[in-house]
Amino acid sequence: MATSGVRTAERLQKILARAGVCSRREAECYIRLGRVMVNGKVVRELGSRAVWGSDQITVDGVPLSTEVELVTLALHKPRGCVTTMRDPQGRYTVGDIVADLPWRVYPVGRLDYDAAGLLLLSNDGELAYRLQHPRFKVPRTYEVKVKGRPDERALTRLQRGVHLEDGITAAAEVKLLEESQKVSWLTLTLKEGRNHQVKRMCSAVGHPVLRLRRIAVGPIKLGRLRAGTLRRISSRELQSLKRAVGLA
Repeated sequence: MATSGVRTAERLQKILARAGVCSRREAECYIRLGRVMVNGKVVRELGSRAVWGSDQITVDGVPLSTEVELVTLALHKPRGCVTTMRDPQGRYTVGDIVADLPWRVYPVGRLDYDAAGLLLLSNDGELAYRLQHPRFKVPRTYEVKVKGRPDERALTRLQRGVHLEDGITAAAEVKLLEESQKVSWLTLTLKEGRNHQVKRMCSAVGHPVLRLRRIAVGPIKLGRLRAGTLRRISSRELQSLKRAVGLA
């Protein structure tokens, strides 16, 4: 068990994240909706503070525990799986994969419905928050099958930045793995996470994505993890991940 010894006042959304209830962003929604109470009073102000371990904090009437086992898992998300806990359309979700786990974990970031690969799951809200925050520039590496054979100019554009409708992309690492007239394989490593970014970048240089798989998030590798299966990351991997976001 990871036990919090917090005795100083902190923002409520940070406490909820550290307690593994949800991410900071989701905690803000909980607070606005009046789902959080401190010492018997509903709190709706996002700047509100409390002392975890001294103040009585409840979410939907359930007291916040001061003892939380924080876990971070690596999942090989298969294609055709939605990166949510539930889907109103009844599609297969990450929530279905983790339904029988002894912990309540949540996806850290997203992968497109038709993409596969490494997806981190965690109940460590502070870690999840930092992994997704653009300030920490955590690299994500993708293995990409594209249409056609990218020439040197297309590869240079991907490396230096591509003009998209929401601005020019940051510099990326690009490697050409295999090529033919019809299809080619690349790896792209990005340090920003815009929606459908890899697909939009490749389309912008004239080589639409045919298949996409994420093979690394920071120091965590997909390796030989089979599609639809998951594993708990090792303590060494966890420390490397925390160092990457300033939590060592």
